[in-house]
Amino acid sequence: MSDSIDLSGDGGVVKTILRKAKADALCPSDDLPLVDVQYEGTLAETGEVFDTTRMDNTVFSFELGKGSVIQAWEIAVKTMKVGEVAKITCKPEFAYGSAGSPPDIPPDATLIFEVELVACKPRKGSSVTSVSEERARLEELKKQRELAAAAKEEEKKRREEAKAAAAARIQAKLESKKGQGKGKGKAK
Repeated sequence: MSDSIDLSGDGGVVKTILRKAKADALCPSDDLPLVDVQYEGTLAETGEVFDTTRMDNTVFSFELGKGSVIQAWEIAVKTMKVGEVAKITCKPEFAYGSAGSPPDIPPDATLIFEVELVACKPRKGSSVTSVSEERARLEELKKQRELAAAAKEEEKKRREEAKAAAAARIQAKLESKKGQGKGKGKAK
């Protein structure tokens, strides 16, 4: 389980899974971009902890793809599943670069985070169903409406044919009575 995965392709972001998630666990996506994580960040050079949510047992929430976290997190967290714990090693160019983040993170620091993906959720106002599921549901509703409209049209056509047939029978009876009435006239 300690296989490292080079997520950036250049060694800049390396993920090592420490605890696997359940196979059917959710993972971040376009439909579920809001994530909650617990983490502990250390400086690779000294092992010093510079930030953690574990001390007060809180979660850090953010939306993937918005640039609100370091690039290494954008890359790594979207590969995780809920319940997974991973060690993410971030080279400076995928973290805080040559500027660092004073006073805790020096310039050009390689960072190591132990991250647990606690949850991933849809944006506020979105439902949990995915876009593709919603599309499929709308397609099904459209088909049902089309079938209902076709059935309604067929029923309308059948009623019109029945009316026409009834009108034809009435017309035939009237003409038949007219014909009978001509032959029964009184002789003078």
